[in-house]
Amino acid sequence: MAKLKLGPIADDKPVKVTLELPASLHRDLTAYAEILARQAGHAAADPVRLIVPMLERFIATDRGFAKARRGKADA
Repeated sequence: MAKLKLGPIADDKPVKVTLELPASLHRDLTAYAEILARQAGHAAADPVRLIVPMLERFIATDRGFAKARRGKADA
């Protein structure tokens, strides 16, 4: 079995996701947005807008997930 970065997750199909972030994670997202904005020469974006690209990047770089997905397609 492939070793994923995440554990088992319930099989739900939400249309909208609302979540509470720990204050420390929100501070990190805010700092990340500020650094990203400085590097790009723009004003800092809402840190919440970073969540989707970060999740997409996480999934795209999870080798265990990619391997498992390929294995499922082959089956």
